[in-house]
Amino acid sequence: MTLFGRTLEGQEIATLVFMLLALVFWIIVWRGERRDARWFKAWNAGRKARRDAEAAARKGGSGDPRGPWG
Repeated sequence: MTLFGRTLEGQEIATLVFMLLALVFWIIVWRGERRDARWFKAWNAGRKARRDAEAAARKGGSGDPRGPWG
């Protein structure tokens, strides 16, 4: 196989394939980590909203501390 005017041997081709597979694997793992981080942030925000609503219900308020005008 010739790449940029240079003949590549089997070991060099295998190295290029391995590096490409490593890059693809890294991208897949990175996307999974991002997805997990987003899920955790959404879960944590929902948990905080539920906790704040429960605390407001215990106090007897409407749950909005800013008042009717926002």
